[in-house]
Amino acid sequence: MPDRPIALDEYPIHQVPLSLRYVATGDRNAYDRCIFHVMDHSGRALLIAGLGVYPNTGVIDAYATLRLGDRLYAVRASDALTDDRLALTVGPLTITVEEPLARLRLTCTADPADPDGLAYDLTWHAAFPATWEPHHTQYRGDRLMLEGRRFVQAGTCTGSIRVAGQELAVTAGEWTGTRDRSWGVRPIPGEDGGRAAEELRPEGFHWVWCPVRFDDRFVMVIVQEDADGHRTLNEALVVHDDAREVQLGWPHTDIGYRPGTRHPERAVIHLTGPGRKPLELTAEILTSSPLALGAGYPPADDWQHGTWRGRGWTDRRSYDLTDPAAHPLAAYGVTDHAARFTLEGRTGYGILEHGSFGRHDPSGFTGYDSVAREAGR
Repeated sequence: MPDRPIALDEYPIHQVPLSLRYVATGDRNAYDRCIFHVMDHSGRALLIAGLGVYPNTGVIDAYATLRLGDRLYAVRASDALTDDRLALTVGPLTITVEEPLARLRLTCTADPADPDGLAYDLTWHAAFPATWEPHHTQYRGDRLMLEGRRFVQAGTCTGSIRVAGQELAVTAGEWTGTRDRSWGVRPIPGEDGGRAAEELRPEGFHWVWCPVRFDDRFVMVIVQEDADGHRTLNEALVVHDDAREVQLGWPHTDIGYRPGTRHPERAVIHLTGPGRKPLELTAEILTSSPLALGAGYPPADDWQHGTWRGRGWTDRRSYDLTDPAAHPLAAYGVTDHAARFTLEGRTGYGILEHGSFGRHDPSGFTGYDSVAREAGR
């Protein structure tokens, strides 16, 4: 097939001397994707939705999961990537950018064969300006495994969610929405890891990603540490409603885990305010959704992002979360926890995304089989 320009090439937005059909790297792991969190303030429901494009493997895919009570409902779809990069639709899942950085519409159409399956029509409204996260790089030996750029934003959602014969009214005063956009290079399953994967397996990985919306401010905290507690990614920032950004020092986390697990039940993030004033951002977990179930994040064994499933692939399923033993891989993947937060007498809502695997000396975890009881937490 001849290599022809695409519609986006009409606009003066090129960054490299290539058609916008292409990315500037030939790395198969190039990606460009987003994630949304929509949470009920009572802890009844947590909806997670995302869409990704993988230009060098020719794949576009999307997913949505809803945690409602003890069940997790999932919709996933994958297809061949086309030249229309503004068409953010995969199967029943669509993201429409109605006003960039301000208003987006999220829809999942119902399956006529399963009228009780997950469907929704939501409008996401920004409450604060989008803010950059730190430039993120991660190596394994000499191999660059991840290089990503992200922005994050908090807002409100309105609309409705339908599932299992129920309709949930999503209202601005009772629901909060956060979102993250990222692009760069990130591992896609199916690549031979070579010697680095065999000989340089990390001893431990500890991750906290925490966007929180208050009425008058948005707080973002990121912590990534290795087994020794060495900090490899760090952010603590508050965005005020007048768009001012203030750094909040070097965050330290104190996580209270459920005995016998690494499942957080509460957390305190110690921050530093202006004038070196100590601040405490506290989190009370309301409900949780493991990203390895339904959402396609590793180590999911039924579907992962960027993998080719053929044209027009769609999958719907639900998971029973009452028995953790039925989903053993979930404990080795990152989990998104909807939480109620407090800061200086204010109450806010957001996500405590957390994963802790292998050894982590600051937490007292000694290996991949170490849990909170052993760590004395």
